[in-house]
Amino acid sequence: MDRLLVLVRHGQSEWNLKNLFTGWKDPGLTEKGIEEARLAGRRLKEHGLGFDMAYTSVLVRAQHTLDLMLEEMGISDLPITRDQALNERDYGDLSGLNKDDARAEWGEEQVHIWRRSYDVPPPGGESLKDTLARTLPYYVTDILPQVMRGKRVLVAAHGNSLRSIVKVLENLSDEEIVGREIPTGIPIVYRLAADTTVAEKTDYAD
Repeated sequence: MDRLLVLVRHGQSEWNLKNLFTGWKDPGLTEKGIEEARLAGRRLKEHGLGFDMAYTSVLVRAQHTLDLMLEEMGISDLPITRDQALNERDYGDLSGLNKDDARAEWGEEQVHIWRRSYDVPPPGGESLKDTLARTLPYYVTDILPQVMRGKRVLVAAHGNSLRSIVKVLENLSDEEIVGREIPTGIPIVYRLAADTTVAEKTDYAD
């Protein structure tokens, strides 16, 4: 039984490029982001990986990334589930602001706390802890059971929603997950043991 789970953060978005807080806003991919997504698909194909189903968020940048990966793999009929449980962390009042402008308004230290603490949300938004409280139940009830049945599952989502899943998969502490970065367009490949723990992990970076 394969028990394959592959996580991919979407390619670079237009707002990543502009250094803006994005959250639940819905910008598209840049040309670089499109190529990152295509490269992710090519890497998966080169390693001989196929999939039975895919999950993504309701945001365009993640859905487009998934579509491009599947195109590169030559897959056209995969069942895809889209759910806002996999959306990026909601940055609330920071959404759409340039990160340097936010530092100028609220101060370097406060913005750093909002961005890098585990449980302090920005005004009107979510902390990483809040994001995990939204994403993790969906992973446990919807995604993980499919993997444990031997389905090969591909998830295209966002830095913070994927960090929520990685925290559980790799049994990371609150402090450890805050420091974990999920790079854009790099497939993280997990094979799970019968007890749902990670038996093997690889990533397909250059």
